[in-house]
Amino acid sequence: MQQPTDSSVMRNSLGRDMHGLVSALYPICRSITGDGLRQTLDVLGQHLPLQRFDVPTGTQVFDWTVPREWNIRDAYIKDRNGRRIIDFRTCNLHVVNYSTPIHRTMTLAELQPHLFTLPTHPTWIPYRTSYYKDSWGFCLSEMQRAAMTDDDYEVCIDSTLSDGSLSYGECVLPGDGGNTDEVLISCHVCHPSLANDNLSGLSVATFLAKRLLARTHRYTYRFLFIPATIGAISWLAQNQAQTTRIKHGLVLTCLGDAGAFHYKNSRRGGEVDRVAAHVLRASGAAHELRDFMPYGYDERQYCSPGFDLAVGCLSRSVWGEFPEYHTSADNLEFVTAAALEESLAIVSSMVDVLEGNRSYVNTSPFGEPALGRRGLYRSVGGSAMGDENLARLWVLNQSDGQHSLLDIAERAGMPFALIEQSARELVGVGLLRDAGNGASA
Repeated sequence: MQQPTDSSVMRNSLGRDMHGLVSALYPICRSITGDGLRQTLDVLGQHLPLQRFDVPTGTQVFDWTVPREWNIRDAYIKDRNGRRIIDFRTCNLHVVNYSTPIHRTMTLAELQPHLFTLPTHPTWIPYRTSYYKDSWGFCLSEMQRAAMTDDDYEVCIDSTLSDGSLSYGECVLPGDGGNTDEVLISCHVCHPSLANDNLSGLSVATFLAKRLLARTHRYTYRFLFIPATIGAISWLAQNQAQTTRIKHGLVLTCLGDAGAFHYKNSRRGGEVDRVAAHVLRASGAAHELRDFMPYGYDERQYCSPGFDLAVGCLSRSVWGEFPEYHTSADNLEFVTAAALEESLAIVSSMVDVLEGNRSYVNTSPFGEPALGRRGLYRSVGGSAMGDENLARLWVLNQSDGQHSLLDIAERAGMPFALIEQSARELVGVGLLRDAGNGASA
């Protein structure tokens, strides 16, 4: 039997570690505010230098107001024998998120309007919310609902809605040499036991940040772990002046399932969209590029016309387009270590392109430089041109200070990594110099 290589063992270990973080976070009952959200940030803080911010209830954030804080201790529906037939302690999706408190006995007819099921998937429990309208309810499987034949039931939701705060986490990794140009990485941290949406995003973002902590990088990276919509709006309201530093951005979500990759372009278009397209194409992975639309995840907040930041969204399966979305079937089995690791590899490659995308000037532009005497033309005369040699010629030909390495990779139809390696070699022998004007957009 062939023994696994050290690199394959490391890859398998990485995927397991990423899935382990998802598993650790999965049982926590999260919402857009509350103790579960803060507990989640505490877990992430064990991996990253995470700073927590709290925005008080009632704070005006543009056209929105930070809501009351919601916490829940217990919830159930008991039958006439006192048996819990619906129990929050066994699945936190059983309660409509942000339900107001209630404790009373009611008839089945009275209870029915407060019960939510998925008839097309009779064993699954749906995920429902009521963030901005006082209401209450239970989510259960259609099979559980069909088995409810008693006339009366005891109903209890032991929750609180009170003044408190909205919490979010931020991890900022300063750029090399004090560079304040930023790459924003954002993911929502408010969903309860849903593994793909969006614990997978939290895991990929966390492990990307850990990689960046171990290396130098020219950009400053800002990782945001925020409740969806109201969290992004709150962060933008409190940091409006510094958003001009954000040059590129990604919202990460639904990255742990086996679906094809999907990238949604930013509103304005920009380098990050080109980078995503290039990396996905070069990876050979199944993927689809989609135009911007003003709905989805928090990219729509960052891309609102007042900010118009170059922030796209990367996922595998798309929200609302896979059956498991917002159901109990989005569980730890639906998310795999291999998919998480592949997603991290794609995002890491995007970061590598953003980091390496520069413009250069050919210092010997009159005719083709003699690469052979510099040890950079490794072939026998008359043989086919190798990719390495061709990449060097592309870089030399296009490096007029106006074309970035990404421009060259796209025109040559070659992987960015090969073009960047060629540029490094040519700089090393004095045939290229940095144009000093950054990458072209």
